[in-house]
Amino acid sequence: MNVLRFEDLIARGQVKGRRVFIRADLNVPLDAAGRITEDTRVRASIPCIEMALNAGAAVMVTSHLGRPTEGRFKPEDSLAPVAQRLAELMGRAVPLRANWVEGVTLNPGEFVLLENCRVNLGEKNNDDVLARKMAALCDIFVHDAFGTAHRAEASTYGIAQYAKVACAGPLLAAEIDAITKALAHPRRPLVAIVAGSKVSTKLSILQALASKVDQLIVGGGIANTFMLAAGLPIGKSLAEPGLLDQAKAVIAAMQARGAAVPIPTDVVTAKAFKADAVATVKAAAEVAPDDLILDIGPQTAQRLADQLMAAGTIVWNGPVGVFEFDAFAGGTETIARAIAASSAFSIAGGGDTLAAIAKYGIEKEVGYISTGGGAFLEVLEGKTLPAFEILQKRAAG
Repeated sequence: MNVLRFEDLIARGQVKGRRVFIRADLNVPLDAAGRITEDTRVRASIPCIEMALNAGAAVMVTSHLGRPTEGRFKPEDSLAPVAQRLAELMGRAVPLRANWVEGVTLNPGEFVLLENCRVNLGEKNNDDVLARKMAALCDIFVHDAFGTAHRAEASTYGIAQYAKVACAGPLLAAEIDAITKALAHPRRPLVAIVAGSKVSTKLSILQALASKVDQLIVGGGIANTFMLAAGLPIGKSLAEPGLLDQAKAVIAAMQARGAAVPIPTDVVTAKAFKADAVATVKAAAEVAPDDLILDIGPQTAQRLADQLMAAGTIVWNGPVGVFEFDAFAGGTETIARAIAASSAFSIAGGGDTLAAIAKYGIEKEVGYISTGGGAFLEVLEGKTLPAFEILQKRAAG
């Protein structure tokens, strides 16, 4: 993917003395008192900011936080907790500027955080006037927020359209490289794990991957629907009987290519959905009418682990069981540890997936951990993300 990269501008000496506008993803979780409970995104944004400062730029950064109402700023929408955390991590003052659209005065070497961009009227619908005003604030626009790359908003798309120079920051560039390596030029076999509660939310992804991957591992409620499509009993497990034809079509598409959707041969069941429910391992064909399938069984998990160990590339989105309950976490843990031990290039994304990676402490063994939820899913679906599209257009001149 041909996009201009911020590192290249710095290497060519084109950043010193320039006004640099960075769109970061600082949308962190806050507790009831407004304190940050998990600061990964803040930490991940710092390298780009420091690159710009070290290169002698005047640096302004903005992000969205939560779901504010456009045109109505409320204290709980403020990036103040983020400014405080950035100051702690960077060891420098981080001024927070409100009402910044009409102009920002800034000298080289200075850094300011611009208040929640989604409070600006016209942000979400990519208002042309707002986008042009944002672009006028800077000499260089740097998109470094992959989590927003699937949205064409004023601070992600419009500003890139009108800024003098528009480029990808190090986080966005790393996502582009990892996605290209995993999907555009994969080392075979290419194995995808797609799990979640409903087939309907990921049907288009499953259909898209069915034409690309060598093994399509399904998990969670999605697997239950595929088991039903294969003629297996699932008791009272979560499933979507109305989508059996679509599930069968995915299986058929894979089979036509000599590929497969492995169907569980054993499962872990319970009579109720709760952490202290009694877990029972049984053959997939022996699920009782009052059973809930809450995980894949150890035999299935080991078979899938063997496939992952033999893979060339692994794409992972979603745990294969209710891993939050320890009694039903075995399948996800086996999958996670196989991915960690595999020599395959692996890319993982999605909130639940990241939680599983953290639970089993395999962050350093996964090839690339994507920071985008919806953006990651749209890439898997084969869509061209708006952020990638506009940066490619700008790079092409």
